[in-house]
Amino acid sequence: MELKSIKGDIPKELYEILEKEITKLRPAQEKSVKKGLLQGRNLLVCTPTASGKTLIAELAALKSIIGGKGKAVYIVPLKALASEKYRDFKRKYGNVAKIALSIGNIDSADPFLAEYDLIITTSEKLDSLIRHHAPWLTNIKTIVVDEIHLLNDTERGPTLEILITILKKLLKNAQIIGLSATIGNAEELAEWLDAELVVDDWRPVKLHKGIYIDGKIEFY
Repeated sequence: MELKSIKGDIPKELYEILEKEITKLRPAQEKSVKKGLLQGRNLLVCTPTASGKTLIAELAALKSIIGGKGKAVYIVPLKALASEKYRDFKRKYGNVAKIALSIGNIDSADPFLAEYDLIITTSEKLDSLIRHHAPWLTNIKTIVVDEIHLLNDTERGPTLEILITILKKLLKNAQIIGLSATIGNAEELAEWLDAELVVDDWRPVKLHKGIYIDGKIEFY
């Protein structure tokens, strides 16, 4: 699918940024568009690493922000990953959206976030913001949950599950985008999220499997 085929479905400012970097959408991105990404549908995207999942989230978030519909939160499991996403998004979208990083003291309500459009945070920090009754939370229109398979993690899973449950009740009209490379029960999770399931095995570099022994690799 050519990028220009969605030109009429996304804000002009967003299209002008994207056309500098890409001309075609990757398979998972095309499937997401066809399943209602740009019409506000919830999506659970299960595709390999480097297959283009982040752009799917960016399309939803930036369309909402630039279109004046509401804020977006991008939830990641680790502070280091949050910092990386913040740098990437700031570089790419800093001229069309106010982007903030919130990974600090979980006892702070971070009132300054009311002035920002795209907020990158961890599940623990967002859980704290909810408990502090941050008033801007009701302005969230897009919720992105990166590495959503960590719902099954013994340490982070319970917090993430409770967080998503609360957000679903608090923000009934928000679009939820779940991203993961691998999920064992994708259909079940998609049903829980009330989301369309997007599954694809395309990757930019073909993956070969083999066994290394005595200095040689035998591929199979």
